[in-house]
Amino acid sequence: MSVPLVLVAASGLAREVLAALAHDGCGFEVRGLLDDAPNLQGTTVGGFPVLGTLDVAAAHLDARFLVCAGKGSSRASIVERLTRLGVAQDGYATFVHPRASVPGTCRIGCGSVILAGTVLTTDVNVGRHVVAMPNVTLTHDDSVADFATLCAGVSLGGSVRVGRAAYLGMNSSVREHTTVGFDAVLGMGAALVADLPDGQTWVGVPARPRQSTPVTGTTYDTTSMGSLS
Repeated sequence: MSVPLVLVAASGLAREVLAALAHDGCGFEVRGLLDDAPNLQGTTVGGFPVLGTLDVAAAHLDARFLVCAGKGSSRASIVERLTRLGVAQDGYATFVHPRASVPGTCRIGCGSVILAGTVLTTDVNVGRHVVAMPNVTLTHDDSVADFATLCAGVSLGGSVRVGRAAYLGMNSSVREHTTVGFDAVLGMGAALVADLPDGQTWVGVPARPRQSTPVTGTTYDTTSMGSLS
């Protein structure tokens, strides 16, 4: 029997999940979406109705929820709000695309989204409400904390630690035994070879702290950031 599913945040990520579910329902039956945007009320997104604002969640507690905001801190805020509306910790779905590779030695927390082409090799631990965009590679003993976002093409060496709500831009890479801090940002295409501290933004090859005014002679591009939306 299919499990009713409500997507929260009518984002590009939500439409990607809906497109995947159209080919393989993965045991879910989509009921619709919730979003606070006034212009979305009464419309459809990806062929499914916007059921109302987040406050309507209390009327759908028989369903599972999947928070599809692209930025981890936004997902965390939404989950806090849904908790106040009565959504339990086990009231969230986990979506793993049929073309993702997740062996039995790996763990994925509730509420996470793993899109097509993503590969977890062995003994990888992915937390709650994590998003892995297409073609992410997580190798042995990696750990990705709650609400982290891994954009398309991200590649982690072995034993990498990614902190809560960190954001890794498209095609960025992280050397083995390296840590990405809490709420840190690694820019698009960056190569991280040293620990990235909490709350900092690093860019370039090799990755360095982002500066508002470029220093003459530096080889990294302070504009090489992926969208956080």
